[in-house]
Amino acid sequence: YLPKVTITTKLTANGQQLIAISDNGPGIPDDIKDKIFQPFFSTKPTGQGTGLGLSLSYDIVKAHGGELTVESPSAGNGHTRTTFTIILPK
Repeated sequence: YLPKVTITTKLTANGQQLIAISDNGPGIPDDIKDKIFQPFFSTKPTGQGTGLGLSLSYDIVKAHGGELTVESPSAGNGHTRTTFTIILPK
């Protein structure tokens, strides 16, 4: 297994900026996918991390009129492709 992160950018036909950040890690478990953008949610042990990274990122993107989404196949099926996508308006 060779960890890999890929970042791609694209200008859409209607002028939106699309930024996609993907990795080939184990994926995100289905039971936490709906929680990852919530403030103070963390998968790290207590005392290691604040659980604010994705929450703040989500709020910043929203404040600029954009969207932040995640697509990840179910975790546990080996290495998958998880992608966080940022779409910013024209």
